[in-house]
Amino acid sequence: MDTSRHSGKVAIVTGAANGIGRATVLRLAAEGARVVGFDVNDTALAETSEALGAAGLTAELVAADITSQADVDRVVALAGPRIDVLANVAGIMDHFLPLGEVDDATWERVLGVNLTGVMRLTRAVLPVMLAQDGGGAIVTVASKASLGAGASGVAYTTSKHGVIGLVRSVAYFYGPQGIRSNAVLPGAVETAIGATAAPQSEWAMQRAMLSMGVMGSPAQPDQIASVVSWLASEEASNVNGATVSADGGWSTA
Repeated sequence: MDTSRHSGKVAIVTGAANGIGRATVLRLAAEGARVVGFDVNDTALAETSEALGAAGLTAELVAADITSQADVDRVVALAGPRIDVLANVAGIMDHFLPLGEVDDATWERVLGVNLTGVMRLTRAVLPVMLAQDGGGAIVTVASKASLGAGASGVAYTTSKHGVIGLVRSVAYFYGPQGIRSNAVLPGAVETAIGATAAPQSEWAMQRAMLSMGVMGSPAQPDQIASVVSWLASEEASNVNGATVSADGGWSTA
């Protein structure tokens, strides 16, 4: 690990309370960044704070809801006036519900966090990055579900397909102005997202297992955080609009 890779940078990380988000907070802080991490789960944020302390690191952790524009604006104001890195990590699943079984509440909740929340935060960060020297790097955690339909239910799959369109649109329109936008596509990862992953449709889960039978062992969150860090660094300065699979080869099947 290069402890100076992100020295002097300011980074916002969503989903900071656990899993990939927590690992990304720890990784970027260890590599020299001033990190502002937020999550709606303030109890689990305290565990992230403990992990930082145990590692001799610091970060600013905020209880905030990515689906609230007011909370998004508050976090951006706290991080500013400079923001070099945005790591969009927060996400929830959809109980593997297929279209014929998903209800409006589940659909709206999943897309609200996984797609609309990412859009709102990225939109709020863009003016800051555009106004500063050096632009910025936006890294969004998408999913193996961005590439196909066998990794989750319809709401999650739709949200993660949509995220790729958002990532590429930002790369296309703002790349010439110094802003890079890329996506990481994990497969199975050992995280706390399982609360929203518990299947509620037996036949849909059985169908999904046809795809999951070749996915291999789940990754550790820090394995994905290392990819996020690389994409946010100058080492990836010519990488823009990319979708980087980090699924252990699952997407090759």
